[in-house]
Amino acid sequence: MSLRNRIVGLTAAVGLSVLASGPVLAADDADSIHVYKSPTCGCCSDWIDHLEDNGFDVTATDTNDMGKIKADAGLIAGLGSCHTAFVGDYVIEGHVPADDIRRLLAEAPKATGLSVPGMPAGSPGMEMGDRKDHFKVILFNDKGQTRVFAEHN
Repeated sequence: MSLRNRIVGLTAAVGLSVLASGPVLAADDADSIHVYKSPTCGCCSDWIDHLEDNGFDVTATDTNDMGKIKADAGLIAGLGSCHTAFVGDYVIEGHVPADDIRRLLAEAPKATGLSVPGMPAGSPGMEMGDRKDHFKVILFNDKGQTRVFAEHN
C-alpha cells in the first residue's frame, strides 16, 4: 500500500473513530505494523527486532524524508523521535514498547496514536547496558491534546 493511501486511510479512520466507540481493527491487521525509518538508523532496526520478538509482523520502509511522513501522519510538534509506524488505525512514534502498543489496540481509545518523544536510554531499541532512563508513553490526538498513557523506569 502506498504511503498516500495509508495516510488517506489513517485520516479517514481517525475521523470515523470520533463517531464510533473506537477504531475498528481487522483481526489480521492488529499484529501488522508498518515502520518508516532512516536507512542508516540502527536503533530503528533494534526497535523492529523488539516488535518481532513480541509477535508483530513488521514491514519496514527506508526513507530519507521522515519529516514528510511525520507531517502526513499528523504528529504533534514535540512528540517526534527517529521512526514512525502505523498499526491498525494508529500512529506509533518512536521507541514505544510492544506491550503498550498491544494495550492501545485492546483499549482502542479515540486518538491518533502513541509517542515516546526523543530517544530515551533503556526504551526498546535504545538499550545501553544497565542505563534505563525514566520515560513516558504519550497518547495524542489530532487536536493537539496529549496525556500520559504509560510510564517506564
